[in-house]
Amino acid sequence: MNTSIEKAPWHLWLVGILSLLWNAFGCYDYTMTQLRDRAYIEATMAPMGLTYEESMAFFDSFPAFASALWALGVWGSLAGAILLLIRSRHAVTAFLVSLIGALGSFAYQFSMEMPAAMAESSMARVMPLVIIVLVILQWWYSRRQTAAGVLR
Repeated sequence: MNTSIEKAPWHLWLVGILSLLWNAFGCYDYTMTQLRDRAYIEATMAPMGLTYEESMAFFDSFPAFASALWALGVWGSLAGAILLLIRSRHAVTAFLVSLIGALGSFAYQFSMEMPAAMAESSMARVMPLVIIVLVILQWWYSRRQTAAGVLR
């Protein structure tokens, strides 16, 4: 029985730590929004031209499935980053779950009527694309590392 395990390349640690930091912020954003933290929401939504009340009305309009998809997106990515750092092949699955959650959540958000200020904000249009691309890249990277025998 061959139980040899590939040594982790330096880039695994770089990608893993950057992934952990990026995805931890996504979880922080989700948590602060769910907790309705006024200072956080005002600071993050003001650049898009939304008041606290407008922001909360927007988030409160989400049906349960959309909030659940958002949760899958952020917590799946955090799990994927942690699994990547502990060299688990299950990082692939976690990033795939995250991708499904993010795609579903953003598809819902783009299908609903957004507040006018948010609809005109370039950040509101660009950030979902950045997030999707980064999740795809993390999923792809974890697949490559699994195929290379680095993740077990």
